Amino acid sequence: MRTEKVADHIINWLKDYATKANMNGFVIGVSGGIDSAVTSTLCAKTGMPTLCLEMPIHQHKTQISRARKHIKELQDNFANVSSLEVNLTPVFEEFRKGMPQHRETDSLDLALANSRARLRMTTLYYFAGLHKYLVAGTGNKIEDFGVGFYTKYGDGGVDLSPIADLVKSEVYDLGKYLNIIDDIMGAPPTDGLFGDSRSDEDQLGASYDELEWAMKQVEQGKTADDFEGRKKEVLTIYTRLNKANQHKMNPIPVCEVPVHLKN
Repeated sequence: MRTEKVADHIINWLKDYATKANMNGFVIGVSGGIDSAVTSTLCAKTGMPTLCLEMPIHQHKTQISRARKHIKELQDNFANVSSLEVNLTPVFEEFRKGMPQHRETDSLDLALANSRARLRMTTLYYFAGLHKYLVAGTGNKIEDFGVGFYTKYGDGGVDLSPIADLVKSEVYDLGKYLNIIDDIMGAPPTDGLFGDSRSDEDQLGASYDELEWAMKQVEQGKTADDFEGRKKEVLTIYTRLNKANQHKMNPIPVCEVPVHLKN
């Protein structure tokens, strides 16, 4: 990948899109992970106002420290970058208390995890509305179009997606070029939605490198039956997740009513 050219292309695309949309700048949730670090840096490099939001909800302290360190690095280098911390833990706890009580299950854990992402989306759009900013998404190609590893109307609720055509390894290449701090470059990817240290690989059952490989095989028309051992397992995981999460990747289905029923 021609990293410098790719970075310049995305920066110019962001600036052009915001200008044509008559918007003032960007707001982005910074989590302490590589995707939000790269995206926020690209937004900062447009020269347009860029608001970085920390939105902890029972967040692991290492994620918070990485996010703060990255934001400080941005503000030390870009006069157009501002930041705010909005502690959503009390809001989340009130939401949880207000819901009917259910016994502890994996489904409840997932529902609450997705609720965290949706609270953050609401917060991002609150500030976007105040300042006439665009909400910049942080999803990469594997997450957004491969396995659907994001929350519908949560971190999937954005105005534009600067890095969604880049697989994870390409995001890391950009991170190196953009001098993203070592704490983030070396941290295991995590969505941070469960308040513990579980990684994306723990949840997905495969690493991003493996999932990139699987995506390429599917693009070439290969199936799990073409492989054995771990490769067969990884391709099975990728195919299962891709199929299960099509409802996130495709437009909302519309029931088209026949004309003769309307007249």
